[in-house]
Amino acid sequence: MNAPATGVPCPPTRPEPAARPPLPTRDAAGRASRLLHRVEDVQLDAALVLLGHAADMVDDRRVTDDQLRYLVRRMAEALREVHRVAEARGARLSAFPPVGEGGPDGADPAVP
Repeated sequence: MNAPATGVPCPPTRPEPAARPPLPTRDAAGRASRLLHRVEDVQLDAALVLLGHAADMVDDRRVTDDQLRYLVRRMAEALREVHRVAEARGARLSAFPPVGEGGPDGADPAVP
């Protein structure tokens, strides 16, 4: 990509996967956390849509190699996002004690 006339380099059009770490939040009920959950849900839904397209395309003899390559690229992106969602949700879960280990009084915090 060429630098603009100002001499400032243009940012990359897509961030590298390693540049987008999981985004766990400390406040499970906060606004940022709710927004993060909505974004993650959209990413998971997009992956499901791609799986549906893949199922349709694999059996269709009219699909070209270029179309399949495009699908595989999008599925790789979706898989990276699904992995990132799993990492972020796992990090948030690790803040809670395992079920059955109970709190300080021995009661299980997951059971009311």
